Amino acid sequence: MPFGSLPLGAVSPAWLWLLPLALVPLLASGRRRVPVPALAAAPADAPSRWIARLLRGAGMLAIASLVVAVAGPYGAGAPVTRIGIGAQISMLIDRSGSMNETFAGRQPSGAEESKAAASRRLLADFVGARAHDLFAVTAFSTAPMLVMPMTDRHAAVRAAIAAIDRPGLDYTNVARGLAMALSQFAPDSSGSRVLLFISDGAAVIDPRVQDALRAAFTKLHPNLYWLFLRTKGSPSINDRPAGEDTPQAAPERHLDLFFRSLGVPYRAFEAEGAPTVAAAIAQIAALERNLIPYIEPRPRRDLTGIAYAIAGLGLLVLVLAALAEADLLAARSQAHTRASPEQRADLDLRRAA
Repeated sequence: MPFGSLPLGAVSPAWLWLLPLALVPLLASGRRRVPVPALAAAPADAPSRWIARLLRGAGMLAIASLVVAVAGPYGAGAPVTRIGIGAQISMLIDRSGSMNETFAGRQPSGAEESKAAASRRLLADFVGARAHDLFAVTAFSTAPMLVMPMTDRHAAVRAAIAAIDRPGLDYTNVARGLAMALSQFAPDSSGSRVLLFISDGAAVIDPRVQDALRAAFTKLHPNLYWLFLRTKGSPSINDRPAGEDTPQAAPERHLDLFFRSLGVPYRAFEAEGAPTVAAAIAQIAALERNLIPYIEPRPRRDLTGIAYAIAGLGLLVLVLAALAEADLLAARSQAHTRASPEQRADLDLRRAA
C-alpha cells in the first residue's frame, strides 16, 4: 500500500510497527564492559565517544533496515506525461437497417460483405495503427449507445467495434448520436480531437437541435470527418434534388451543408466499396499526425534489496567492532597455558610444521 502522497509503499506495512525496536541500542549495548575504578581517572577521549555513537547508529540502522526489508518496500510508480503522434478519435457508427445491406443495396450473400461488416473490419485495422491514439466508440440508430468511452486500450476498442454486429433499426437519429460522440471529448484535454462519422445516410436535424450541436462543436472544435458509405445508385451528397432542395428531399446533402457551417475543419469522403473505405481511412490517418500528450505509467520499483544491503552495512560495522574488541593472541596464549604437557607439545609441533 502507498503511504498517502509519498512515492513509497510497502507490501506488508504491518511489519513497520516493529520499527521502535531500532531504539534498543540507545538503551542497551552489546559491547564488552571494562570496569574502571573512577571515570575521573580516565582522560577525555573524544574518538571513543564518536566510535560509541557510530556503533549505536549502526545498530539502529541495522534493526530499522531489517524491519523495513521484511515489510517489502517499493517505490510507488508515478504517471509520466510524454508527447507522441496521435489524436483523440471519437467514432460514431451508423447502425440503421440499411447498414446491413451491401454497397449494391441488397442483402449480402456468399462472400459479400455488408456495409456494417466492411466498416467494422477496416476500423479494427485502423485502431492501433498508432500507439498513442485514444478512441471512443458510439453506435446509433433510433437512439445512440455508448459502446466504449475514450481510452488508449486498443484491444478493448477493437472488441467494442466487433461487438456492433446486431441488425440495426430503420430509423437514423443522427443528432443524438453526434451529441453523445462529442461528449466523449474531455473539455480540458489538449491535443487533436477527431470526430469520425461513419454512415450510409442521414436524417433531418431539428433546427433547435442544430443550435445545441453548433455550440458543442464550437466549444470542442474537433476535426470532423464524414465517411459516407454510399449505396450504388443513390444520390451523392453534392447532388441537388430535381424538385425542392429541402432537408426532407436530400437529407445527406443538407447534413453536409450543416457540417460545413459549423466552423470546424471538415472533410467528407464518399465510399462505394470496401477499397474506397480503406483508402478514405488511410487518408484520415495521414491527415491526423499532430502531437498529443499521453500518460505513460511508470511501474513501481522493489526496494527490498536496498533495505537488506543497508542492514548488512550496519551489521558489518558491528561485526568489525566486535572483532576489534577480541584479543585473539591473548586467547591463544591462555589456551596454550591451560593445555596439558602432551597437548602443548602437540601444538608446538604443529606450529613448527
